Amino acid sequence: MKIVISFTLLLVLAFPAFAQKDYSADVKSEDAIVAALYDVISGEANTSRDWDRFRNLFKPESRLIPTRKNDKNEFSFKVLSPEEYITLFSSRVTTGFFERELHRQSEAYGTVTQLFSTYETKETKEGLVTNRGINSIQLFKDNNRYYIVTIFWCAESLGFPLPQRYLK
Repeated sequence: MKIVISFTLLLVLAFPAFAQKDYSADVKSEDAIVAALYDVISGEANTSRDWDRFRNLFKPESRLIPTRKNDKNEFSFKVLSPEEYITLFSSRVTTGFFERELHRQSEAYGTVTQLFSTYETKETKEGLVTNRGINSIQLFKDNNRYYIVTIFWCAESLGFPLPQRYLK
């Protein structure tokens, strides 16, 4: 009996870190992809995130767009690719970051879903709320899964209290 083992299988058996994780459950529904998004960016200080899982939620051409305010009280935004977000976020993990959804409003038509996802952030899982805001998330649904196309967000810390209709 001849046993043939492919080089890839040999690598996976010898080095389990080369094995691909299955993230397909993260993208099967609107609820799943939003839960995966909040989960993957949350974690303790100095703890690496599962960036392969994060990448799986997006297309390379997707965009993450935080709004901000400069010293002159002027508003602007910054456009980031998923890879640029990973680089920026990875440089800021000296404190913990936990983000969770408080409320969601969604509209869908065909392949397009628009979500207003109200969130809160904390530095520790059980700590005090450090900020709240709204993520405007656009999803693309193909035949088999969802992709995040855009996340455009604004935080209360910019001076905009959350309207009651976006809270539970």
